[in-house]
Amino acid sequence: MADPVRTPFYHDGMRELQDRFDGRRVADGLEKHRLHFEFWEQDRKLIEEARFFFIATSYQDNVDCSMRSGDPGFVKITGPDTLEFPEYDGNNMYRTLGNIHRNPNIGLLFVRLDGKTFRTRVRGKATIHDSAEALAGHHGAKVVVRVTCEIFPNCPRYVPDLMGASADVPANLFVPRPGYEPPAPEWKSRDYLKDVLSKYDPHRKRE
Repeated sequence: MADPVRTPFYHDGMRELQDRFDGRRVADGLEKHRLHFEFWEQDRKLIEEARFFFIATSYQDNVDCSMRSGDPGFVKITGPDTLEFPEYDGNNMYRTLGNIHRNPNIGLLFVRLDGKTFRTRVRGKATIHDSAEALAGHHGAKVVVRVTCEIFPNCPRYVPDLMGASADVPANLFVPRPGYEPPAPEWKSRDYLKDVLSKYDPHRKRE
């Protein structure tokens, strides 16, 4: 099977700055030796143990950067170049999903803030799934986002060490788990929101 047509890793603006600062040779070397289209073992370990990651999306002039979090394993690697993650109950703005709905091109950043572990950056194409089969793989998911990935690891040179006693950090109270009902976040009780929550909101007052 022929390789899929891929967008060039560097666009003209990147190339102009590489040439201005004499960085093209380094950039080409990094693309040749570090860009990959199947997860390396270090990628798998970081992603499968992640409690959070950052996601960037855009549509026309609407650019958004957000964070997704869950228990380790909430991001699942489902193929050599494919991962998926759940969208849990949120604030109903749908900024991330709305952008993906119009533009599948996204960026993901997986980073462990220990000052030593490589970061994994992903340039991906995302799709939104709400079939019973997709939802069954992610407890508490409203929908599932599936991403076909191009992967590029970065050195941790500028990553701060914020881990401390991270192994002792308690689990997030708001993450859905089997047999556990997360509490409502404070913001849902605010006067200007409590009476207008979505009819699908799990914390909406029932008549």
